[in-house]
Amino acid sequence: MILEDIADFAPALSRGCPVLGLDLGTKTIGVAASDGLLSSANPVETIKRKKFGLDAARLMEIAVGRNAGGIILGLPRNMDGSEGPRAQSTRAFARNLQALTDLPITFWDERLSTVAAERALIEADMTRKRRSEVIDAVAAAYILQGALDRLQHMRAET
Repeated sequence: MILEDIADFAPALSRGCPVLGLDLGTKTIGVAASDGLLSSANPVETIKRKKFGLDAARLMEIAVGRNAGGIILGLPRNMDGSEGPRAQSTRAFARNLQALTDLPITFWDERLSTVAAERALIEADMTRKRRSEVIDAVAAAYILQGALDRLQHMRAET
C-alpha cells in the first residue's frame, strides 16, 4: 500500500522491523536500511538498474533478508516543491513495486540529498572512484535518515 504522508506510514509499520530507503536514479538504485529501532540509517548497496522485474526482485531479496517493515522512496521534487518527470517516474516505480509486496510504501522529499551525500564523502577524503561506487547508497541513507528523524519527532509529540 502506498501512503502519501509519513504520518500515515508510521502506524502501518511492524514494531521492531527496519525500514528500507531508496534513492532511484536512472542507472542505479541506492539502498539503505534502518536499525530495528528506526533511529539510524546505513547504506546497504547500489543496484545497477537493468529492468524493473530484476531490480524489484533484488529489492525484495534485500527486504526479506533484513525483515523490512516498510519502504521509503526519495521523491525528487523540484526546488520550488513541484513535481516533474523524475518524481512521476518514482511514483510509477512505487505503484509497480506495490504490486509485488504488502509492505507499506511512502515518499520522502529528497531535494539536495545527493549533494549532501557527496559533501560528506568528500569530507571523509574518499577518492572520486570510490565516491562514484557508494554515492547512491549514501544518498539513500541520507533520505532515510531524514524520514527516520521525522518519525522520531512524531513519536515524541504523542
